[in-house]
Amino acid sequence: MFDVLQYSFIQNAFLASFLVAIIAAVVGYFLLIRGLTFAGHALSHIGFAGAAGAVLIGVDPVVGLLVFTIAAGVGIGILGRVLKERDVTIGIFLTLALAFGILFLFLYRGYAEQAYSILFGTILGISTLNVIITAIFSFIVLGVLLFLFRPLLFSSFDPEVAEARGIPVKALGILFLILVAITVSMSVQVVGVLLIFTLLVGPAATAMRIVKNPYLAIGIAMLLGIIYSWVGIFIAALTNLPVSFFIATLSFGTYIIVRMVEPFLQKHYA
Repeated sequence: MFDVLQYSFIQNAFLASFLVAIIAAVVGYFLLIRGLTFAGHALSHIGFAGAAGAVLIGVDPVVGLLVFTIAAGVGIGILGRVLKERDVTIGIFLTLALAFGILFLFLYRGYAEQAYSILFGTILGISTLNVIITAIFSFIVLGVLLFLFRPLLFSSFDPEVAEARGIPVKALGILFLILVAITVSMSVQVVGVLLIFTLLVGPAATAMRIVKNPYLAIGIAMLLGIIYSWVGIFIAALTNLPVSFFIATLSFGTYIIVRMVEPFLQKHYA
């Protein structure tokens, strides 16, 4: 049963999913406390348009993903100053990007297999080079998040007071959305555009219902993300069924169980 672990593509999948689960847990926690879950969802779909555009001009879809999501993240951060305005801005960027995605796919004369694979994830087909690229971006995102952790946490819970104390809240928000964009671009390799919430929101949402302490919540979210990904990859390798299905099912099932037993959890130990 464990013979599948000897194959290089399985090992690459485990490494890439480990890296993505770590970053997605940290970013996902801040997405939730900043009320930006819709932004994370929108950026993943905007990224698909970028992937389609990249296929059209003959470059790696991940490059298009990064370009479109980062550009959209900056645009949302600049134009969306308040919650209501931000949601409208996200919606406008999303519809424009989807329109471009349709146009790119229409203009492409071949079968855009690479672009379509972005929808569902291709973790079992990830190459060693992609693992290295994922590792580089993961360390960059994690390093920036660690450096900005305290001001980002402060501005997330109380932006008015943080701004009064000299923290550049708006610039910090834009930078965070850029980090979200990079994380989304990495995560789609594991679960795809359609299931991006599985790793970005699922583990963090579950962890936040178990503990209130930010550090413990992020740690638990990391652990859950790794477990979901590794168990999902292992079962998929044995059954030849989609990895994203198992990861999403594990994430959903765990969240529901925690919601059911939440009243009995001793949160005061957090």
